[in-house]
Amino acid sequence: MACFIVPAAEAVVVGIAAKVKSSSEKKQETSEEIHGWTWGQKLSLLVKLLAGGAVLLMFEHVWHGEVVPYFPFLSAMSSPKDTSEMLHEMSTVGVTMAAIVTSVWAGICVSADALVRRAKKAVENTSN
Repeated sequence: MACFIVPAAEAVVVGIAAKVKSSSEKKQETSEEIHGWTWGQKLSLLVKLLAGGAVLLMFEHVWHGEVVPYFPFLSAMSSPKDTSEMLHEMSTVGVTMAAIVTSVWAGICVSADALVRRAKKAVENTSN
């Protein structure tokens, strides 16, 4: 019903953090910027993953008539029983989806950092 709201809200919060981090990284140049992903870039990737998933879920909910173009915009808010069910879905399904996307993102970041370290080590070994 409204499970897409949780990843969308996380995307907004992480997006603000990414903007702040990117602006502070532009002020100071680091060697990490040359040889790997900066935290601003990593957070930006998380925003894209979360927002993309939220948009697809929203489209699916529009398709099934759960999101409507008139107030209150969510058909589940028409009665207290439906609202309770919607909040339960958001707290279970929505949180789980956001956690899984964030976990996959963390795995991508760890793997990318490991590949960068391996490449740096290979360059150091060939230059010695």
